[in-house]
Amino acid sequence: MKKIFIAATKQNDGKTTVSLGLIRNFQDRFKKISFIKPIGQRYLEEDGLKIDEDSVLIEKVCGIKYGLKDMSPIAVEKGFTEKFIAKPDKKNISRQIQDAYRRVTKKVDAVIIEGTGHAGVGSVFDHSNASVARLLGSKVILISSGGIGRPIDEIILNKALFDREGVKIRGVIVNKVLPEKFEKISRLVRKGLERKGIPVLGVIPYDPTLAQPTIKQILEETDFELVSGREFLGNYISRVIVGAMKPNDAAKYIVEDSLLITPGDREDIIAVALEAFRDSSKKRLKVSGLILTGGIVPESQTMELLAKSNIPVMQSKTDTYDVASMIHDMTIKIRPQDKEKIDKVVKMIKDNVDLKMIIKGM
Repeated sequence: MKKIFIAATKQNDGKTTVSLGLIRNFQDRFKKISFIKPIGQRYLEEDGLKIDEDSVLIEKVCGIKYGLKDMSPIAVEKGFTEKFIAKPDKKNISRQIQDAYRRVTKKVDAVIIEGTGHAGVGSVFDHSNASVARLLGSKVILISSGGIGRPIDEIILNKALFDREGVKIRGVIVNKVLPEKFEKISRLVRKGLERKGIPVLGVIPYDPTLAQPTIKQILEETDFELVSGREFLGNYISRVIVGAMKPNDAAKYIVEDSLLITPGDREDIIAVALEAFRDSSKKRLKVSGLILTGGIVPESQTMELLAKSNIPVMQSKTDTYDVASMIHDMTIKIRPQDKEKIDKVVKMIKDNVDLKMIIKGM
């Protein structure tokens, strides 16, 4: 059985994106392929069980049916770390991971193991990514985000932790490289890591659409109240605009698929949003969503216009700055229903990653 552990130099470098893309591409090459995320930090409730959301995504998108709890044996819920420090039980965690791993790899040809965060994440409860990779006897692919100096530094730092555990780094995939810098970064990163004896398995260009949230995702991650436009929750957001300037200035910043955040009493800004139509359609507004802040409700006439505008309107009791900060800090994950994003990921991996080299080294 072939296996590979997908780790990263830091959080949100693209482990799930790479894991998903590899599995979908490998399904043409292996009869049976499985997946496990031994330790998960962002989880959902499925049938009363706490399951890492990445395992749910892989199960639904890739059709891998090995039991969600086995695909996500350890969910780091609130209080997990404190309980471990108060009463350490390393053997129990290891046993749960190993038992789940045996079940998900029974009669399979290959397995993708997804880590969580950088090499040292989980050390606080004696199960860092490096130690889990050793526990499961797997080689590692490190994912790093785009750049030259910083990614190489981070890769070497993370490699040191895997080296200490006796885990071999199979290679590196550099993700989220700006298209205009792609050729330069690809050439220099490959050359820089070659000097360190680390193969580069792929360099993937940055696609901003993969990080675009929908209105529904924003509602799921916040306590905002939906006022109108429920049928348009699937609208994507390409830019977030804070409407705290003069109306004429605000108009310059509104692009297609903008999310506008503005106090509820800035009816002048709202009026600008209601007049900003797309070049391709004079019936469709550029603004994909609107958040009214400060707990302030506009005049009834304005609310009636918003209700007819096909713009999902949300309301927050907090101020504009806090709302903007909240949106900025959101982690946007690919969901099973994001078919266009998933298709892009599969193609990106196929076009930019050396799949044959990965399989050979698994």
